[in-house]
Amino acid sequence: MYKKFLSVSLLFSTFALSGCFLFNSEVQRWHLAQQGSTSLSLSRDGRFALISTNIQGIALWDLQQNKKLADFGSQDQYHNSVITSHISDNNRYAITATTQNFAVWDLGWSQAHGLWSIESATIEDVAIANNGTDVLLALNNGKALFIDLKKGRRLEFLAHRNNVNSVALSANGRYALSGGNDHHAYLWDTRSGQIIYSFKHSSSVNQVALQRDGKFAFSATDNNDNIIWDLTTGNKITQLAMKVRYHPLSSARFSDDGQFLVTGSPSRRVELWRTDNGENIKNWRAEVQSGARPATAVVYDVAISPTGNVVAGSSAGYAQAWSTD
Repeated sequence: MYKKFLSVSLLFSTFALSGCFLFNSEVQRWHLAQQGSTSLSLSRDGRFALISTNIQGIALWDLQQNKKLADFGSQDQYHNSVITSHISDNNRYAITATTQNFAVWDLGWSQAHGLWSIESATIEDVAIANNGTDVLLALNNGKALFIDLKKGRRLEFLAHRNNVNSVALSANGRYALSGGNDHHAYLWDTRSGQIIYSFKHSSSVNQVALQRDGKFAFSATDNNDNIIWDLTTGNKITQLAMKVRYHPLSSARFSDDGQFLVTGSPSRRVELWRTDNGENIKNWRAEVQSGARPATAVVYDVAISPTGNVVAGSSAGYAQAWSTD
C-alpha cells in the first residue's frame, strides 16, 4: 500500500512541477550541428532551416530531403557570431545578423546580396519581407529601424523609450510589430512610421509575432503577460494559459490559418496553443546537446508544417518535428 501511494505521489509531483502533460510524439529529428548553434531560423512551413555555428558558419538545410543545400561560411571577415536570423515568408530570402552587422541572402541562388553595418547600436532581432529588400531591425538604443535596401530608404521608429527586443514584419513589408523594455508593443506603418495600435504590458516585451494574413498579433513578456491581439480592432482576444509562474519565450509563430500559435522557450519547452481561448493543447521538450552543462537548450524558432506537425530548432543544433495528432 505504501509503495502504491509513493508511486502516485511521485507521479503527481512530476505533473505539478511540469505544469501540464508532456507528449512524446516526436516523428523526426535532424542533428544539424554537432557543436550546437548560435542561431537557427525555420521557414514558415518548417521545411528549411538556416543554422549558424561558430565553427562552420552559416548553412542552409532542406529538412524534408534531409540535405544540406548550401554552406555560406562566416558572415563577416572577423567571424563574428550570428545571433539572430529570419527566413522570408516565401522561403526565398533570409537575413542574418551579428550584434553589429547584417547580411541578406538569396536562398534560391545560394548567394549573398550584401553586408551592412550598424554603428550606433547593437542589433537584437531582425526580419525580412518577401521582396528581399525590406528589412527590419530591433536595436538596443530604443529604435526599430526599417530599411528599403533597394531604394536606400531608412525609417527610424522612435516610439519605444528603451531597448527594442523583438520585431516582426508583414510579408509585403508594409506593417511592422515591435516590442521593447518600455512594456509596449507597437503595430506601425513602415511607410509613414505612424502607430496603428499600441499594446500595453506589465513588463518588458521580449517576443512578438504577426499572423501572415494580418488577422492577429502576439506579444509576450517574461512574467506571462502573453497576449493574442485582434488586428481588425486592436483588442485583446486572449492571454495564454501558462501553468508556471515564470515562463519567458524565445520564439513564436502563428499557423497559416491563425487557429493556433506555437511557442518556444529558453528552457527547451515547445508548446501549441489555441488562439481563440489561449488553451494549451500540447507541449514537448527540445533535445539537449550531448554533454552540455546545464542540460538545456534555447528554442530559437518554431513552425507548423502543412501536415500539422510542430517543428522546432534549438541552440543544441537540433531540429525536431512532433505530431499534433
